[in-house]
Amino acid sequence: MSDTQPASPKSPQIKKESRAYFAALGKRVTQLRKSRGMTQAELARALGVSQQAVFAYEIGDRRISVLVLERLARLFRLSIDQFLGFAPEPPVRKRRLSPRAMRHAERLQALSKTQQRFVVRIIDVLGGTTNDKMTSKRDHECFNEQQLAASASARIRRNR
Repeated sequence: MSDTQPASPKSPQIKKESRAYFAALGKRVTQLRKSRGMTQAELARALGVSQQAVFAYEIGDRRISVLVLERLARLFRLSIDQFLGFAPEPPVRKRRLSPRAMRHAERLQALSKTQQRFVVRIIDVLGGTTNDKMTSKRDHECFNEQQLAASASARIRRNR
């Protein structure tokens, strides 16, 4: 390199600053996820990305796009300013489950993983939180309408 053309001292600095920024943002994602009691897999499902992507976001290896940032803020019920730490975060109320809800949760945990996915899918459909882009082919096979109706009918008969 000639003396007339100075080396660009800013480019490595920008990369270093960018890495530090995304590492700090990743720590924020981790903190929010854990404070809500979510796993990386659950967060990935809610965002429509892979668990590996969430892992990379959290350690700062992958840049979080503006679209994903918006989804994260909405998921955690924060404004973008609150998510980025520019505005105070509203206090998170920790809700306790009622005894009845606790019994249901215990019964859900006793089911096989396939049955758990089935029940959660029913809850998602009833709650209007399902996103077909996020459901796998296996989920679609497990949760088609005929199986749903047959399983619901069988459970009703057993509980009579």
